[in-house]
Amino acid sequence: MAQPNDGSGRAPVAIVRPTTSITSGVAVTQKLVSASVAFGDLLRGTFGPNGLDKMMYKTSGETAVTNDGAKIVAELLVKHPAAKAFVQLAKSQENACGDGVTGCLIVASELMREAGRLLEKGLHPLVLVEGYQRALQVTLDTLDARVEQISPADNARLLAVAKTAMMGTTAESGSDHLAQCIVTAAKTVATELNGVLHVRTEDVRMSKRGIGGIADTRLVPGLILERRLELDRLPRHLENGKVAVLSCPLEIETSSREAEIEVTSPDQWVAFMDAEEAQLDSKAQAILDCGATLVVCAEGIDPRVLHRCVDAGVFALPGLERAGAEDVAAATGAMMIDHLDSLDASVLGTFESMHIETLEGEDARRERLHIDVGEQAGLATIDVGGGDGVASEEVIRGLYDALCSVTSAMETGEVLLGGGSLHMAASLAIKEAAEAQGGRERLAMEAFARSLEAIPAVLATNAGHDHLDTLLALRSLHRDGSPDSGVQQTGHAGPIQSAWSSAETLAHAIEAACETACGLLRVDQVISARGD
Repeated sequence: MAQPNDGSGRAPVAIVRPTTSITSGVAVTQKLVSASVAFGDLLRGTFGPNGLDKMMYKTSGETAVTNDGAKIVAELLVKHPAAKAFVQLAKSQENACGDGVTGCLIVASELMREAGRLLEKGLHPLVLVEGYQRALQVTLDTLDARVEQISPADNARLLAVAKTAMMGTTAESGSDHLAQCIVTAAKTVATELNGVLHVRTEDVRMSKRGIGGIADTRLVPGLILERRLELDRLPRHLENGKVAVLSCPLEIETSSREAEIEVTSPDQWVAFMDAEEAQLDSKAQAILDCGATLVVCAEGIDPRVLHRCVDAGVFALPGLERAGAEDVAAATGAMMIDHLDSLDASVLGTFESMHIETLEGEDARRERLHIDVGEQAGLATIDVGGGDGVASEEVIRGLYDALCSVTSAMETGEVLLGGGSLHMAASLAIKEAAEAQGGRERLAMEAFARSLEAIPAVLATNAGHDHLDTLLALRSLHRDGSPDSGVQQTGHAGPIQSAWSSAETLAHAIEAACETACGLLRVDQVISARGD
């Protein structure tokens, strides 16, 4: 960009590099809309219970097979500025709700598609943004009116939420069993503070068993630690014991500075060795006196202390990572002790059972420590059966989506019918509200309504049914007083009974999609330093 020559012979003032390209006017709209539509079309085929998977092949040779929107977006090498905005939208939805990424991106893509058509007809971008904002408010009002309240004890509804989140993923084949594991895990780690229920998804861990199939997946109300044991004669099974978690070493600590000890007689050497042995004996005795039958240490344990613990029937696990030791403390209710003087019965945790599972791996033997704490466990682990490949990873992604949906439903106590039921109801409400608008905002509101109908349309298309027939039938059902109608798994319009979703997830997806589209519509120039 340069100032024109004023006739004085001076060179024009250069503001940007000569290789920089600046796009303005209608070309900007075409550039942003084209990228947005392409991004949405990329994910359409993966949406819903009949969605198919994408296979992504990296330059490193690694492959990933998934229909999870967050995973697909994370793997793409995106360069286009509008596409990058969609990547940030996907991250926002995933971080906030953990589910609903694909539906969110499809709605945002349709909003941009409809906006492109109106902008080409001369509608001002700010008028379009104003209309979208009004339509969004009507959508949220419709959502609030359709919300159904549930309690954390509503097991049937929570199971339906988990199954709905797993539909269309690899985890669907064992959805009944897996959904029960998810709901039980969420209830296990749920805590109540000042009358408000809190469920942290971070407190539910996923572990790959590496053998069996999906049906072998089970819930452990506690932790599974994969760790090679120091001694083969350690206890393999313990019942109803106490747990001590230490962050201090159970061995002779070495000096941080070089030092020499001069020994002038055999008696001095014997006394030196006796003092070291006595120090280790005192450490071992402190462990035995506290009453713990399971000791987890984030530092090293001297072999002499370890053998003495084993002789007394105490299971001692040395050298565990600090994060792992903290997990054991959180799961069992123990306090993490950094000095043996603080070790007594008051800082111990409890467990119901502990056993060692030995599996033969491809490279070496695998040993897995199962710590079952019971219903009062602070952490829970879902031990996912199946091989250690892309199939297990996809199952875990499906389980994580289901867990996020269940925890959101438990915390808010609000669920909504799925199958595009909300989107069609909101679309009809927006069209009705648009009738009262006398300005051009009405056109934008109607465009927003058409964008919402993209969700039931995609569900019908992916099921192999004509989306136009399904949309017409679904509109008729809603207008005839059947608000619980949606797109069934067969692709036909009809009553929806078992498909339930978290209201918070749907609300955030629509809000975030509208905000992203409005942000892109405010752009009037694209300045590229690369010249493309």
